[in-house]
Amino acid sequence: MSRNSALPPVLPSDHPVDTSKRTLLKGMLAAGVMASGLPALAQSNWPTKPIRLVIPFPPGGGTDILARLVANQVAQSTKWTFVPDNKPGAGGTLGIAEIVRAAPTGYDLVMGQKDNLVVAPWLYKSVSYVPARDLIAISHVAYTPIVIVTSASSRFKTLADVVSAAKAQPESIKYGSPGNGTTIHLAAEIFSHAAGIKLLHVPYKGSNAAMMDAMAGNVDLMVASVPSALAQVKAGKLRALAVTSASRSTSLPNVPTVAESGYKDVDVSTWYGIFAPAKTPASVVDRIATEVNKVLASPEVIHAIHEQGAEAKLMTPKAFAELVDSDYKKWKPIVEQSGAKVD
Repeated sequence: MSRNSALPPVLPSDHPVDTSKRTLLKGMLAAGVMASGLPALAQSNWPTKPIRLVIPFPPGGGTDILARLVANQVAQSTKWTFVPDNKPGAGGTLGIAEIVRAAPTGYDLVMGQKDNLVVAPWLYKSVSYVPARDLIAISHVAYTPIVIVTSASSRFKTLADVVSAAKAQPESIKYGSPGNGTTIHLAAEIFSHAAGIKLLHVPYKGSNAAMMDAMAGNVDLMVASVPSALAQVKAGKLRALAVTSASRSTSLPNVPTVAESGYKDVDVSTWYGIFAPAKTPASVVDRIATEVNKVLASPEVIHAIHEQGAEAKLMTPKAFAELVDSDYKKWKPIVEQSGAKVD
């Protein structure tokens, strides 16, 4: 449309329109201009109220730690108000589903991760959302390896010890995870398949409960994100046996990878990021992404995330959306080959 075609029609002075109609026409044009400007005005003033950030796991786990860290930093930088809202259950899918159903205003966000966005849809029959269709990827926050740990008093000193015991007594060794259908659950299944062993999975509703049982010896192993387990590993209450990523964790440099321990083709890590419901205005998405990336570029925040066992990584919304969609397609055959299923 040309510049002139967007202008209201100009009536010549001798046009046979009476005064009342001229007044009505001017009122309609003015109303139209005002109405067309309302959404832009509302978005430019965004936010005008607190922003709810859904965390799909209980307090204290890796997702919760990173979500609150980033929200607090953005709040300090912008003076926005965030309200963390823990919504655990079904491997983190309940919290994601709640945001899929939320109004696309930017006032309802979720800290999602690889497990509940790109793995769970291939595991759970009840999951019907598709990330690229139902959510907008706003900001990649961090990525982290997954670590296999055991109690500090455990008989297992290395991953080889676990494999030997599991081969001697299949399904006698129990491992805890943050829940069915998580990347962490799948990482353990992929490792078991590579090592030719069978472990007994004990799913929990988040990392904290699993960690308590692992430290108490109620489960033999725990598989967790590095942020979830790092503090207890550093405190000497848990022993880290291996990480499932291709390279060692910078937070646990002395812990070997599963591949280094002798079990090839195991390369599983997870990422975390902020999402909004589909159709959230682009101006709001860009504004949140800009503010989150601003704090993620801060040396203090990079250090804080590293201290939690993760690595900060900035991405544009477009690049993050491409990563999510690529992983969503990539994990279908991985899930099928693992044989893992969740009713």
